[in-house]
Amino acid sequence: MSSIRAVLFDLDDTLWPIVPVIKRAEKLLYEWLKLNAPPVAQRVTIESMRERRQQLMATDPVYQLDLRLLRRAVLLEAFTDAGLDVRLVDDAMDVFSTARNEVTPFEDVRPALERLRERVVLGSVSNGVADLHVVGMAHYFQASLAAHHIGFAKPDAAIFHAACTALDVSPGETLYVGDDPFLDVEGAQKAGLRAAWINRQELGPDRVLPEQVRPDAVFGNLYELESWLDEQ
Repeated sequence: MSSIRAVLFDLDDTLWPIVPVIKRAEKLLYEWLKLNAPPVAQRVTIESMRERRQQLMATDPVYQLDLRLLRRAVLLEAFTDAGLDVRLVDDAMDVFSTARNEVTPFEDVRPALERLRERVVLGSVSNGVADLHVVGMAHYFQASLAAHHIGFAKPDAAIFHAACTALDVSPGETLYVGDDPFLDVEGAQKAGLRAAWINRQELGPDRVLPEQVRPDAVFGNLYELESWLDEQ
């Protein structure tokens, strides 16, 4: 019998590619600004808003926990500077959030999760703001934790431990699967979990692990995770 009782997943770039989703969402938001808030669109660009978010994230830790709050803060600044009704910011955020949740899972994800949830307990841990209910994947997971909801972000051990508690498993019998060597692999291992690095070729052929990061396993997709569990 496998010593792994639970598998926790990262979301962005683990279950679906995120870069094209964000680019599309930002483009749709900017098109909305041009139509509904022209003075704002004349003052900012997609690039300038991205730069401002990076500035704010570097100066205020709260924005590292809540990326949606970060985007909203930049829009609030822009609307205020343009002298427009800031109540429109909520409409702008709705445009972005709708597009942000229009993700396309990698082809292996749904069939693998269907089988995996029959053999282990599944959960998710993310620093992002995807809404799994809107995405249509919440039913795969017994618990889904997001940094902006619980106040801890990866690689903080607290978020991994909270997920284990929610699933009623110990860290030592839990595997975390994610694409980021430091946030996901190192973070999970330092919290006492086993950790797998998922290296999807769809994201580019040149991704390599830093020498000091040593995952318990490396997968190219979730089918390989299933095979690995068979051997445990």
